[in-house]
Amino acid sequence: MVYKFKLVSDEVTNFAREIEIDSEATFLQLRNAILDSVDYSKDELDSFFLCDDDWTKHEEVTLEDMGSSSDEDIWLMDETPLAELIEDDGQKVIFVFDYMTERSFFMELKEIIPGRNLVEAICTFKRGKAPDQHIDLNEFENKIDAASLKDDLDLDLYAEGGYNDDDLANFSDDLSI
Repeated sequence: MVYKFKLVSDEVTNFAREIEIDSEATFLQLRNAILDSVDYSKDELDSFFLCDDDWTKHEEVTLEDMGSSSDEDIWLMDETPLAELIEDDGQKVIFVFDYMTERSFFMELKEIIPGRNLVEAICTFKRGKAPDQHIDLNEFENKIDAASLKDDLDLDLYAEGGYNDDDLANFSDDLSI
């Protein structure tokens, strides 16, 4: 069985990738296919997070065991087949490629193709340039400060006149991948 994932970024609007991978492949193989498709190096720590429909993070699949003392299961990329945690069309996954700034790709399982197998993952669609793998922390802080100021201005604006439910619905439609 083959899984077809679509990836997008909240940093670059015209960026998208589509990765096809065997359901029995590991999360490490998916990670490597993603990194290859965006020309990122593989020497950084990163993680996958399985999410609900609202993009709330749940199970984490890590590159390395960080020695957590928690009673929760530890899922390692090289030991965990995709099919062990992903079973349904529409499954949402966040791939955090930059821990320092929480920069991520948002992924969705768009299709499950039964009766087909793949030896290696393949990138079947590329659009746009991926965001830079590394970002200057000062630049990142400036973006955060600017976004914070914009949010404050939006709150002031909406506090006076309220907001339109239709605008919010249209905004959430634009976010679907």
